[in-house]
Amino acid sequence: MNVEDAARARYSCRAFLADKPVDRKTVEDLLAIAATAPSGGNLQPWNIIALSGEPLAALIDDVKGQVSDLPRGEGSEYRIYPQNLKEPYFARRHKCGEDLYATIGVGREDKPGRMKQFGRNIELFSAPVGLFVYLDRQMQPGQWSDAGMFIQTLMLAATARGLATCGQEFWAMWHKSVARYTDPPDDWMLFCGIALGVPDPAAPINSLKTDRAPIAEFARFTGF
Repeated sequence: MNVEDAARARYSCRAFLADKPVDRKTVEDLLAIAATAPSGGNLQPWNIIALSGEPLAALIDDVKGQVSDLPRGEGSEYRIYPQNLKEPYFARRHKCGEDLYATIGVGREDKPGRMKQFGRNIELFSAPVGLFVYLDRQMQPGQWSDAGMFIQTLMLAATARGLATCGQEFWAMWHKSVARYTDPPDDWMLFCGIALGVPDPAAPINSLKTDRAPIAEFARFTGF
């Protein structure tokens, strides 16, 4: 699979095969490929802590035990979405959610159904590996952009190997609990988690391919 094919095939997987593990060597290979991503000044600002097996299961059980008291989590250390999100961004986010729930037959008024699906984030959608992406608190927006390129490269590499991923900013809202299992240095901030595993091809939710705006909507050309 070439890069273009991987980019077109990649999607946010929300149903993995729990009985299909991903071994450490594969995770290390994917991280090594991701680390070829560019970064300003070659800072390579990303830091990854990978969990699987018993440590990941313990984290999941821990958060499940708290969610009834903290339905919105512990609070993230950064604002995941801007306040008063304007158009066209608000409409895109809204449609993404509606299209997602439509794949599993959960309507807008079905709040229990929506909460149940949202709660699947805690389980990493049954993925056997959770990658937790940290950035040094000293870093600025440029380095956060660099981390995004690292994450995208990792996701494309996983897709090329027949695996799937789902980026989860959800975990930023549980950074304190995650820290009990990742033990990060005090000067690291949790940016997101990434679920990694073998996708469930029979899961309707994995049929979702979110819309992309046409080029004319986001690009301008001068001098061509």
